[in-house]
Amino acid sequence: MSLILGIDDAGRGPLIGPMILAGVLMTKEQEKHLKGEGVADSKLLEHSTRMKLEKTIKENSLKSHVAISQANEIDSSILSGTNLNTLEAKEAAHIINEINQGKFTKEKIKVIIDCPSVNTLAWKTTLEKFINHKDNLDISCEHKADFNYPVVSAASILAKCMREEEVAKLKKQFANYGNLGSGYPSDPSTKEFLKKNGKALENSGLFRKTWATWKTMFPEAKQSTLGF
Repeated sequence: MSLILGIDDAGRGPLIGPMILAGVLMTKEQEKHLKGEGVADSKLLEHSTRMKLEKTIKENSLKSHVAISQANEIDSSILSGTNLNTLEAKEAAHIINEINQGKFTKEKIKVIIDCPSVNTLAWKTTLEKFINHKDNLDISCEHKADFNYPVVSAASILAKCMREEEVAKLKKQFANYGNLGSGYPSDPSTKEFLKKNGKALENSGLFRKTWATWKTMFPEAKQSTLGF
């Protein structure tokens, strides 16, 4: 049996909240079924539709796994010399290692990843350094894979749904400080939240302080101790 594993991310660019990677393993028949159910690139779907499809995807796949990189973990990685692309390669490899275990190592698996880097070949080389077992894998790193392959679209939906859940938790946790918005720097609500509460919440682990948005707003702010 030939299997396919799609991997995609959500939340690479936000100032607030985690970056999520999701992977979904399925058969070609399951992929065809999910396409018929309306699975598509998560960016093209309303969140209510994504939530409905999330359950359908989990019920019509062999295995899935989600990796979460919190804001302070991203800062820690970047400050230690590991850029976001490499961190994402590590997280993608973690997903592959979690899924490609046991009986699945005996199956041929086509891995398709929506590549975050301009240089797909170099990123693939980095990714492979962190994969434990590659003998049964055929790995493809492509741009727009979330649009071109339903299996990657399915992963993008799981990642986006998890990102929304994590942001909802943060909104509840920091509700007393106001509306933090979507967490993206382009969001006026997020900008206003940062302006009003950035210094007070500097060490809360909420913000990605290695981001240009933070540095521009608080150029004099000292990087807080990592690991809080």
